[in-house]
Amino acid sequence: MADSRIAFIGGSGLYDMEGLEGREEVVVDTPFGAPSDAIVLGTLGGSGLAFLPRHGRGHRLSPTEIPARANIFALKTLGVERIVSISAVGSLQEEIRPLDMVVADQLIDRTRQRPSTFFGDGIVAHVAFANPYCPVLSELLAEAGREQDITTHEGGTCVVMEGPQFSTKTESELYRSWGASIIGMTALPEAKLAREAEICYATMAMVTDYDCWHDSEESVTVEMIVRNLMKNVETSKEVVARLVPTIPESRECACASALENAIITAPDAVPPDVRSRLAPLVGKYFREISNLS
Repeated sequence: MADSRIAFIGGSGLYDMEGLEGREEVVVDTPFGAPSDAIVLGTLGGSGLAFLPRHGRGHRLSPTEIPARANIFALKTLGVERIVSISAVGSLQEEIRPLDMVVADQLIDRTRQRPSTFFGDGIVAHVAFANPYCPVLSELLAEAGREQDITTHEGGTCVVMEGPQFSTKTESELYRSWGASIIGMTALPEAKLAREAEICYATMAMVTDYDCWHDSEESVTVEMIVRNLMKNVETSKEVVARLVPTIPESRECACASALENAIITAPDAVPPDVRSRLAPLVGKYFREISNLS
């Protein structure tokens, strides 16, 4: 099995990219159920990678149905340390045009129906989330986009809505009044869960359309989004190929130790079954518990 410390969550076409060697599929069981699909492992330029189709192959899962906890937990158990999310978004600003790439640095959570933590059931953790994206990985991603001669916007706020319906015009104008840059349906709870799992997380947000605030453009339709999605798939593959060789082996960002001072519950108060279930996340913080690391 490939040593995969870098994962990409996005469209199913990504793992068919040129240059991916040693391709294999693994099915990972987790305490939070099955991930969206089998995880594809391989190597690109000598680096081990994992690819997970967020909506399942054939796009079977709506944004609300995505098993985000299972997805992140499965990648953690495979040794993943960095995740790049590749997602389709709508633009909330004139200067961010369809087919541009945005590497956001902030989030606004407008989801309502999605479990967003691994903790509970006898263990409490309050993880810092002021800066939801890894600054180191985000900078490398933005540079890869620029080197590929893609119009890349570094920084900006992504509104994450529940979906699957698109925004009303009033909602879209509200988000614009907040200064948000883009809107999507999948960055949360992924980013929160990645932080709890001490995995670096960055987003390659590929713009498919102006959101419905833009009166001079045609209304957002599935056909429009799919048309631009297909163009963005090839762009994403090019950026991935640029990005992977630039990622260092070691991590010096705060993501790698996000749980260090976040677990509030005393170790002896955590139920043994919960400690066992969350061992891939908390094992190193409960060293007195055998075989948890």
